[in-house]
This record gives sequence, C-alpha cells and structure tokens, in this order.
Amino acid sequence: MTRSIGKWKLPQPTDIKEENEWVQIPRIARTVPFGYKHNEDDPDILDPIPTELDLLEKARKYIAQYSYREVANWLSTNSGRYISHVGLRKRLENERRRKNQAASIRKWAEYAEKAIAKAKVLQEERTGSKA
Repeated sequence: MTRSIGKWKLPQPTDIKEENEWVQIPRIARTVPFGYKHNEDDPDILDPIPTELDLLEKARKYIAQYSYREVANWLSTNSGRYISHVGLRKRLENERRRKNQAASIRKWAEYAEKAIAKAKVLQEERTGSKA
C-alpha cells in the first residue's frame, strides 16, 4: 500500500533583484505591497518602484536600531508613500517567513531526490538478484 506524500506548497514571491535591477512580480493579493504599482498592461503583474524598494532595503537595516514606528515614519517621509508601522512589520516578517520556507522546501526537495535515487538503486539490486 502506498501513502500520499501530501501537497507541495510553493513559496510566495519575494522582492527580486537581478543584476541590481528590480524585477516584476506576480500579484497574489488584493493589496499592492509597498514598493510596487499596478502594471498598465496586465493587472496580474506588479511593476517595481526602484526608489521605494531601495529605501525599504535601508529600512530593513534600521529596524535593528529603531522602532518600527520610527522607521515607518522615516520611510513614509522619504518615499512620499505612506506605510504604517504595522504594515512595515507585517511586510518584513512575511518576507523573512517566505525566505525561510523557500529554503526549507529546497532542502526537503534535495532529501527527496536523494531518497528516490537510493530507492531506485535498492530496487534494481533486489530485482537483479532474483532474475
């Protein structure tokens, strides 16, 4: 009897920067995250706003020294787009969680590949010895 291995849950996209250039991401929620805007051609894609995303990277470093409220006020002042301290905290925690999930899923995929390869070798050895 074989058991199901369950469902694979794909990690959600995070901010992607390729060769110092921010990349478009798919829209997965109703709200548009800080640092992105609607794409004029496709409503399911979000275009990056480089200045806001660069400021968000700096804000991520400031969280170690200052409160979320102070950093959110600084970010709103410098970017011209409002973000609350709760919104900033949620955004940073979600990104951290998604990165951790993605790393865990990759690690489990590696374990599964190794296990499948070993199972194939064992199965070939067993069937080869009977024949």
